[in-house]
Amino acid sequence: MIAVEPQGFPKDDANVERLCRLGEVSRAGYYRHFGPHPPKRDDADLRDLIQTIALDNRYYGYRRIARELRRQGLIVNEKRVRRLMREDNLLSQRARPFVATTTMSRHDFPVVANLTRDLVPTGVDQIWAADITYVRLSEGFVYLAAVLDAFSRKVVGWAVADHLEASLAIEALDMALAARNPPPDSLIHHSDRGVQYACNAYQKRLETRTIAASMSRVGNPYDNAKAESFMKTLKAEEVDAKTYLDLDDARRQIGAFIETVYNAKRLHSALGYKPPVEFEAEFRRDNRNHSNKDNALSLN
Repeated sequence: MIAVEPQGFPKDDANVERLCRLGEVSRAGYYRHFGPHPPKRDDADLRDLIQTIALDNRYYGYRRIARELRRQGLIVNEKRVRRLMREDNLLSQRARPFVATTTMSRHDFPVVANLTRDLVPTGVDQIWAADITYVRLSEGFVYLAAVLDAFSRKVVGWAVADHLEASLAIEALDMALAARNPPPDSLIHHSDRGVQYACNAYQKRLETRTIAASMSRVGNPYDNAKAESFMKTLKAEEVDAKTYLDLDDARRQIGAFIETVYNAKRLHSALGYKPPVEFEAEFRRDNRNHSNKDNALSLN
């Protein structure tokens, strides 16, 4: 038998490595260049889908867009999405820097310890996180108070007003209580040490519903990271791209973003790239199925 000599590069793979080194390219890149490539038509179709998603969600990066494509049934990796987005200059917008102060922690009201340290919620309505931020108008500011579920990241209560009085935070809390109606002694409410949360009126609301109060340590924003993360997303994806005419306009548009985009549509990496509403629905469905299974076993 006669061995057939391979064509092209010499059989010694070391020569390929040497040539790659001289050409300042990787061996993997060299072999990938001669490997199969997706047809240009496929790239064009994928570009159309990416552009549609990017226009509808102008703050999505390549990871979230890749996840959304997979949710639509496409098999696509993040590197390919990133390459196409870079080629089409589909870059997510950036937030403007923080300029206003909303936390007034110098007051005479009692503060409480942080009860949430090292606690990881395993279900809804175990830990709520509350925070306040400013919202820029065409002239001046208004303020948003929000309460979100630490397990699902869903905003369960919110309020917008032109002042920083305690009634703003109380309005958001009352919305959350009406929407979720947590059982007594089942919930921890966590916030910063701001006067709006430490005041008698707010603490009385919590006591009436037997909700445990928890507050962040001094100068430690990580203690309320989930609420801070929501506020950052709100600024980056809604507030900083808009110019609100007045309080009513801000309340209407921010409310629409929270209810129809953030809660119901936006993919959250911490939730396995699912929106909070979908994540909660799946959690409740899984719990029901598990409960029904346990009941069926107990009857046997």
